[in-house]
Amino acid sequence: MNLFDPHIHMTSRTTDDYAAMRRAGIVAVTEPAFWLGQPRTHAGSFEDYFLSLIGWERFRASQFGIRHFCTLGLNPKEANTPGIVDGVLELVDLYLVKEGVVAVGEIGYDDMTAAEDDILARQVEMAMRHDLPVMIHTPHRDKKAGTRRTLDLLREAGIPPHRVLIDHNNEQTLEMVLESGCWAGHTIYPGSKMDEPRMVSLVQAFGPERIMVNSSADWGISDPLKVPKTVAAMRAAGIAEDAIETIVWRNPIAFYAQSGRLDPAELETPLPVDQRLLFEGNTVLRGQTPLVGSPTAEAAG
Repeated sequence: MNLFDPHIHMTSRTTDDYAAMRRAGIVAVTEPAFWLGQPRTHAGSFEDYFLSLIGWERFRASQFGIRHFCTLGLNPKEANTPGIVDGVLELVDLYLVKEGVVAVGEIGYDDMTAAEDDILARQVEMAMRHDLPVMIHTPHRDKKAGTRRTLDLLREAGIPPHRVLIDHNNEQTLEMVLESGCWAGHTIYPGSKMDEPRMVSLVQAFGPERIMVNSSADWGISDPLKVPKTVAAMRAAGIAEDAIETIVWRNPIAFYAQSGRLDPAELETPLPVDQRLLFEGNTVLRGQTPLVGSPTAEAAG
């Protein structure tokens, strides 16, 4: 079964992670722009970051047979840094037209401040103007209230719910998100957020419609193989293969295809690996023999 991780921060991961992901069946990922772990001090630092998401990281993934897409936006944590906001939003508006950008995100709430209200609304408007879907980050604290506040703002903004992916759901939020008509993402983390057994229970209760799972693997303690591990847990629990494939393959494709920059038919064809290629003179290799050909388990590392 082909797998799609619809929310993973590969900038923070190693080439070994890419190889392991491809061996586990992950053939496509979406990487949302996010907080780097410490505050950025000026808007210009976002430009090189956005360029890396649409350039080097897209190339690096391809060297292991994985198609890479991204979402761009000003994340909610840094929406509270007034000195950078306007400059970053100008950059977001500029870069949303680039190849491989399949949504505005991740945007939403962190501390649920007035500044976050404003920046979320401005970026939802930007998404509608660019005819792109949006990926929403729900807050880690008081998630139920934050999700409700998000849905209220989205309704006021007038964006169609089928164009919205609400992420980081749990047992408190999933039902309200599905009732809203939005898509529902779930981050499977080691020791926090959501784990495999809890996700199995949610799928058993709600079915696969508009539900996705992701690893959101980043610079913290996280696991880029949480999507295949959740597949294994769902199989062990007796969930039907068709339902599993809907959650980890069809749903991410259907959502991001709304951007017009992701071809579902193309994703069905394995991405050939050619490690002789360079990106602006650089390669993922450090003296190793380049791998060329089909992205078999061996070619993936």
